[in-house]
Amino acid sequence: MLLSILVPIIGLMQAVITGDIINSRNSATKETLEDLKLVLQNYGSSPRDWEIYRGDSFQLLVAAPADSLDVAMKIKAMLKTVQDRDGRMSIGIGEVSYRASAITESNGDAFVRSGNRFDQLQTAKTNLAIESPWSDFDDEMNVCFQLALIAMDGWSQASAEFMVSQLADEDQSQQALAKKLEIGQSSVSERKKRAHYDELLQLRQRFKKRVEECL
Repeated sequence: MLLSILVPIIGLMQAVITGDIINSRNSATKETLEDLKLVLQNYGSSPRDWEIYRGDSFQLLVAAPADSLDVAMKIKAMLKTVQDRDGRMSIGIGEVSYRASAITESNGDAFVRSGNRFDQLQTAKTNLAIESPWSDFDDEMNVCFQLALIAMDGWSQASAEFMVSQLADEDQSQQALAKKLEIGQSSVSERKKRAHYDELLQLRQRFKKRVEECL
Protein backbone atom coordinates (compact mmCIF):
# COMPACT_ATOMS: atom_id res chain seq x y z
CA MET A 1 0.00 0.00 0.00
CA LEU A 2 2.84 2.36 0.90
CA LEU A 3 4.48 1.83 -2.49
CA SER A 4 1.31 2.95 -4.27
CA ILE A 5 1.35 6.24 -2.34
CA LEU A 6 5.05 7.10 -2.55
CA VAL A 7 6.18 7.97 -6.05
CA PRO A 8 9.97 8.13 -6.55
CA ILE A 9 11.25 11.14 -8.44
CA ILE A 10 14.93 10.85 -7.57
CA GLY A 11 17.24 13.51 -8.95
CA LEU A 12 14.68 16.28 -9.35
CA MET A 13 15.83 19.54 -7.72
CA GLN A 14 12.97 21.47 -6.15
CA ALA A 15 12.38 23.89 -3.31
CA VAL A 16 10.46 23.44 -0.08
CA ILE A 17 9.22 26.36 1.98
CA THR A 18 8.57 25.66 5.65
CA GLY A 19 7.01 28.41 7.72
CA ASP A 20 4.77 29.58 10.50
CA ILE A 21 2.59 32.58 11.19
CA ILE A 22 3.92 35.10 13.71
CA ASN A 23 1.27 36.49 16.09
CA SER A 24 -1.39 34.26 14.58
CA ARG A 25 -3.21 34.17 17.92
CA ASN A 26 -3.52 37.95 17.93
CA SER A 27 -5.43 37.98 14.63
CA ALA A 28 -8.61 36.27 13.55
CA THR A 29 -7.58 32.64 13.05
CA LYS A 30 -10.10 31.92 10.29
CA GLU A 31 -9.14 35.08 8.40
CA THR A 32 -5.44 34.29 8.76
CA LEU A 33 -5.80 30.78 7.37
CA GLU A 34 -8.01 31.94 4.50
CA ASP A 35 -5.46 34.63 3.58
CA LEU A 36 -2.65 32.07 3.61
CA LYS A 37 -4.67 29.65 1.48
CA LEU A 38 -5.20 32.38 -1.12
CA VAL A 39 -1.46 32.23 -1.86
CA LEU A 40 -0.79 28.52 -1.35
CA GLN A 41 -3.61 27.30 -3.58
CA ASN A 42 -1.86 28.89 -6.57
CA TYR A 43 0.90 26.28 -6.28
CA GLY A 44 -1.01 23.03 -6.31
CA SER A 45 -3.48 21.14 -4.20
CA SER A 46 -3.58 20.36 -0.51
CA PRO A 47 -2.34 18.19 1.10
CA ARG A 48 -0.08 16.84 -1.66
CA ASP A 49 1.62 20.12 -2.67
CA TRP A 50 1.00 22.22 0.43
CA GLU A 51 -0.46 21.85 3.87
CA ILE A 52 -1.31 23.97 6.89
CA TYR A 53 -0.83 22.10 10.15
CA ARG A 54 -0.79 22.76 13.91
CA GLY A 55 -2.99 25.77 13.22
CA ASP A 56 -0.24 28.20 12.24
CA SER A 57 2.49 26.18 10.47
CA PHE A 58 2.69 25.40 6.78
CA GLN A 59 4.80 23.70 4.14
CA LEU A 60 4.83 24.16 0.38
CA LEU A 61 6.63 22.46 -2.49
CA VAL A 62 7.81 24.83 -5.23
CA ALA A 63 8.61 22.93 -8.42
CA ALA A 64 10.99 25.59 -9.79
CA PRO A 65 13.60 26.55 -7.15
CA ALA A 66 14.23 29.88 -8.91
CA ASP A 67 10.65 30.91 -8.07
CA SER A 68 10.88 30.14 -4.35
CA LEU A 69 11.83 33.65 -3.22
CA ASP A 70 8.93 35.14 -5.21
CA VAL A 71 6.56 32.72 -3.48
CA ALA A 72 7.97 33.52 -0.03
CA MET A 73 7.50 37.25 -0.67
CA LYS A 74 3.89 36.69 -1.75
CA ILE A 75 3.18 34.75 1.42
CA LYS A 76 4.81 37.38 3.61
CA ALA A 77 2.98 40.23 1.90
CA MET A 78 -0.38 38.52 2.29
CA LEU A 79 0.20 37.84 5.97
CA LYS A 80 1.29 41.40 6.69
CA THR A 81 -1.97 42.85 5.33
CA VAL A 82 -3.15 42.40 8.94
CA GLN A 83 -1.48 44.56 11.59
CA ASP A 84 1.20 42.84 13.70
CA ARG A 85 0.87 39.60 11.71
CA ASP A 86 3.91 38.23 9.89
CA GLY A 87 5.47 35.06 8.54
CA ARG A 88 8.70 33.23 9.33
CA MET A 89 10.00 31.00 6.52
CA SER A 90 12.91 28.85 5.41
CA ILE A 91 13.65 27.79 1.85
CA GLY A 92 15.31 24.45 1.24
CA ILE A 93 16.64 23.54 -2.21
CA GLY A 94 17.60 19.99 -3.08
CA GLU A 95 16.40 16.68 -4.43
CA VAL A 96 12.93 15.42 -3.59
CA SER A 97 13.24 11.65 -3.21
CA TYR A 98 9.58 10.79 -2.71
CA ARG A 99 6.21 12.46 -3.14
CA ALA A 100 3.50 11.18 -0.84
CA SER A 101 -0.22 11.89 -0.81
CA ALA A 102 0.53 14.50 1.88
CA ILE A 103 3.49 16.86 1.66
CA THR A 104 4.30 16.33 5.34
CA GLU A 105 4.96 12.67 4.52
CA SER A 106 7.17 13.39 1.49
CA ASN A 107 10.92 13.42 1.90
CA GLY A 108 14.26 14.23 0.36
CA ASP A 109 17.14 16.64 0.68
CA ALA A 110 14.97 19.71 0.00
CA PHE A 111 12.71 18.82 2.96
CA VAL A 112 15.67 18.15 5.26
CA ARG A 113 17.37 21.43 4.37
CA SER A 114 14.18 23.44 4.75
CA GLY A 115 13.43 21.86 8.13
CA ASN A 116 16.97 22.31 9.42
CA ARG A 117 17.06 25.96 8.46
CA PHE A 118 13.59 26.60 9.87
CA ASP A 119 14.66 25.23 13.25
CA GLN A 120 17.44 27.85 13.33
CA LEU A 121 15.31 30.88 12.49
CA GLN A 122 14.15 31.79 15.98
CA THR A 123 17.64 31.47 17.46
CA ALA A 124 19.08 33.51 14.59
CA LYS A 125 16.30 36.09 15.09
CA THR A 126 15.47 36.22 11.40
CA ASN A 127 12.29 35.64 9.43
CA LEU A 128 13.73 34.30 6.18
CA ALA A 129 16.71 32.10 5.32
CA ILE A 130 17.77 29.53 2.76
CA GLU A 131 19.78 26.31 2.71
CA SER A 132 20.89 24.62 -0.51
CA PRO A 133 23.65 22.30 -1.73
CA TRP A 134 25.72 25.39 -2.63
CA SER A 135 27.40 27.01 0.39
CA ASP A 136 28.64 30.11 -1.46
CA PHE A 137 25.14 30.71 -2.79
CA ASP A 138 23.68 30.35 0.71
CA ASP A 139 26.21 32.80 2.17
CA GLU A 140 25.41 35.39 -0.49
CA MET A 141 21.65 35.02 -0.40
CA ASN A 142 21.30 34.93 3.37
CA VAL A 143 23.14 38.24 3.63
CA CYS A 144 20.85 39.63 0.91
CA PHE A 145 17.80 38.30 2.76
CA GLN A 146 18.90 40.03 5.96
CA LEU A 147 19.10 43.35 4.15
CA ALA A 148 15.79 42.76 2.36
CA LEU A 149 14.08 41.97 5.66
CA ILE A 150 14.80 45.52 6.82
CA ALA A 151 12.23 46.52 4.23
CA MET A 152 9.90 43.51 4.34
CA ASP A 153 9.63 43.20 8.13
CA GLY A 154 8.78 46.89 8.16
CA TRP A 155 5.96 46.73 5.60
CA SER A 156 2.88 48.54 6.84
CA GLN A 157 -0.58 47.20 6.03
CA ALA A 158 -0.73 49.62 3.10
CA SER A 159 2.67 48.52 1.80
CA ALA A 160 1.71 44.86 2.16
CA GLU A 161 -1.57 45.42 0.30
CA PHE A 162 0.38 47.14 -2.49
CA MET A 163 2.83 44.22 -2.70
CA VAL A 164 0.03 41.64 -2.80
CA SER A 165 -1.62 43.41 -5.73
CA GLN A 166 1.63 44.22 -7.52
CA LEU A 167 3.07 40.71 -7.24
CA ALA A 168 -0.21 39.19 -8.43
CA ASP A 169 0.21 40.95 -11.80
CA GLU A 170 3.48 42.78 -12.32
CA ASP A 171 2.56 43.87 -15.84
CA GLN A 172 -0.52 45.82 -14.79
CA SER A 173 -0.50 49.59 -15.22
CA GLN A 174 -0.37 52.02 -12.32
CA GLN A 175 -3.86 53.11 -13.32
CA ALA A 176 -5.18 49.56 -12.98
CA LEU A 177 -3.37 49.10 -9.68
CA ALA A 178 -4.76 52.39 -8.34
CA LYS A 179 -8.27 51.28 -9.25
CA LYS A 180 -7.79 47.91 -7.55
CA LEU A 181 -6.45 49.53 -4.38
CA GLU A 182 -9.00 52.37 -4.58
CA ILE A 183 -6.34 55.06 -4.32
CA GLY A 184 -4.89 57.74 -6.60
CA GLN A 185 -2.02 57.04 -9.00
CA SER A 186 0.26 59.31 -6.99
CA SER A 187 -0.45 57.17 -3.93
CA VAL A 188 0.53 54.05 -5.90
CA SER A 189 3.95 55.57 -6.59
CA GLU A 190 4.36 56.45 -2.93
CA ARG A 191 3.39 52.98 -1.74
CA LYS A 192 5.75 51.42 -4.26
CA LYS A 193 8.60 53.49 -2.89
CA ARG A 194 7.77 52.77 0.75
CA ALA A 195 7.54 49.04 0.05
CA HIS A 196 11.00 49.15 -1.62
CA TYR A 197 9.53 47.27 -4.56
CA ASP A 198 12.28 48.22 -7.05
CA GLU A 199 15.06 47.11 -4.72
CA LEU A 200 13.28 43.85 -3.93
CA LEU A 201 12.76 43.27 -7.64
CA GLN A 202 16.53 43.48 -8.14
CA LEU A 203 17.03 40.91 -5.40
CA ARG A 204 14.46 38.57 -6.95
CA GLN A 205 16.16 38.84 -10.34
CA ARG A 206 19.58 38.20 -8.78
CA PHE A 207 18.21 35.21 -6.87
CA LYS A 208 16.74 33.64 -10.00
CA LYS A 209 19.94 34.16 -11.95
CA ARG A 210 22.10 32.60 -9.23
CA VAL A 211 19.80 29.60 -8.80
CA GLU A 212 19.81 28.98 -12.53
CA GLU A 213 23.62 29.23 -12.60
CA CYS A 214 23.91 26.73 -9.74
CA LEU A 215 21.48 24.31 -11.34
